[in-house]
Amino acid sequence: MLVIEDYNKKALKELNRWKKKMRKSPSIINRVSKSTQKGLNDILPEKYHQILTLAIKNMVKVVLTGSKYTTKRTFNFLSLEKKEILVKKRLKFYKRAAMVEGIGTGAGGIAMSLADFPLLLTIKIKFLYDIASIYGFDIRDYKERLYILNIFQLAFSSQKRGREVFLNMENWDEYSKDLLENMDFDQWREFQQEYRDYLDIAKLLQILPGVGAVIGGYTNSKLLRKLGETAINSYRMRLL
Repeated sequence: MLVIEDYNKKALKELNRWKKKMRKSPSIINRVSKSTQKGLNDILPEKYHQILTLAIKNMVKVVLTGSKYTTKRTFNFLSLEKKEILVKKRLKFYKRAAMVEGIGTGAGGIAMSLADFPLLLTIKIKFLYDIASIYGFDIRDYKERLYILNIFQLAFSSQKRGREVFLNMENWDEYSKDLLENMDFDQWREFQQEYRDYLDIAKLLQILPGVGAVIGGYTNSKLLRKLGETAINSYRMRLL
């Protein structure tokens, strides 16, 4: 019991540090970076924007309507420490998968790099479904799937938008009372744009000949690491 309490205290300390970071207002650097990111949208080919927007729309629709990713098994009987041992194993597996996928598509130039977006989205969402179940949440519940989308948004948004999402997640039980199963998809338009802006610089470099494979593998691994940290603390926030 003492070991479990020690682990929970350590996790709570890490969680509180993370929450403090999430509550911060955007810095000047964040605001300048966001403006620069918007400018990059004009550089990238229109086909790039169309494919990424379609991939994100389809992902959101799949998640909102319940999906092929649904995992029914949960792990409520495990301690937080044992759950997080499993979570970190899954993160390691998905990071490796994302890295291999990024190397493969990055080596193929712009044509293959366009295929990277839907493939990487699939890896990210499958990872989130897996760990939601490990933490003991039933993703057949529509509101749990919405929570997954909020985790995704929080990980891949600007500081300003991320802070807004975090404040809703911090009071999830209260906030989710008013969420309906027939939410209009247009409410997720900002979700798409934030994700696109977050990835533009990294994915622009991925289409460069010669270095695309290295950049693709490294970037995808880094994105999964960021998603893992966000997801772990998002579920700790509900369990601790």
